[in-house]
Amino acid sequence: MSSAPQFFKHGPGSLARLLFFALLSILLMVEDTRLNYFPEIRQTAAVIIYPLQRIAHVPANVYNSLKEFLASFHLIEENAFLKQRHLVDRKQILQLQALEAENSHLRQLLGAVQRIKTKAIIAEILYFPRDPFNHKATLNKGSQHDIQPGQIVVDDKGVIGQITQTYFWSSELTLITDNGHAVPTQTVRNGLRSIVTGTGKNGELDVRYLSINSDIQLNDLLVTSGIDGVYPPGLPVAEVSMVERNPANPFAKITSQPIAGVDQNRQVLILSFMPPVLETLPEVSTAETADNP
Repeated sequence: MSSAPQFFKHGPGSLARLLFFALLSILLMVEDTRLNYFPEIRQTAAVIIYPLQRIAHVPANVYNSLKEFLASFHLIEENAFLKQRHLVDRKQILQLQALEAENSHLRQLLGAVQRIKTKAIIAEILYFPRDPFNHKATLNKGSQHDIQPGQIVVDDKGVIGQITQTYFWSSELTLITDNGHAVPTQTVRNGLRSIVTGTGKNGELDVRYLSINSDIQLNDLLVTSGIDGVYPPGLPVAEVSMVERNPANPFAKITSQPIAGVDQNRQVLILSFMPPVLETLPEVSTAETADNP
């Protein structure tokens, strides 16, 4: 009697396989601990399978490289955007700082208008000439704004210069540092009169025609004397910075520094004319003259 063919061969039972592999694991651990035969085998196997490991990691490495490239490209774009944004923000900050400085200067000018007893007009310096030896400036106020040649220009600290020429919408300002420009002054400490003239150099003025025995010292404050009928009296002009007395010369060599920000301001004040008050003698009638020969 024939039996039916077996389609599936049955091996050892599950318990037998478990016992076999457990015994094999114990033997391998004992061998690895006591005999040390397997490290060399493992090293040999690692050398053999290393290329296969490298090949297996190629897709992951390519993915990571591509991811880093895309991230770096994004960082480059973000860095360029941040640099541009930084420039824009820096520009705005500089503009705000300039506006704050300008507002502070305007407040100081308004305070100076209240201190000065004559009428003043706020003007703005449009530009300076390119010639470094030409100490002049162009203002944005002209004859249309009742500006006339000879008017004095000051800031919140002192005298800057004088209007020398006017146009319809602008005017020319000659600074007190211009070569040959003269301002009658007197020393606050003792009332000594002098003349301060420009030297053509920024930050330097000459005090001329004072004898070597004149009572003038370092740090003396020089203000307008008002005796010329053009400059109002009492406006700060300069401060004495150097005094040299040489017996061989009849006059002392005196140098001073402008009090005002001659080459620093953007807004200035133009003072109105202050015509001198002329005292008139009382009229004498012809009859009184005939009675009192």
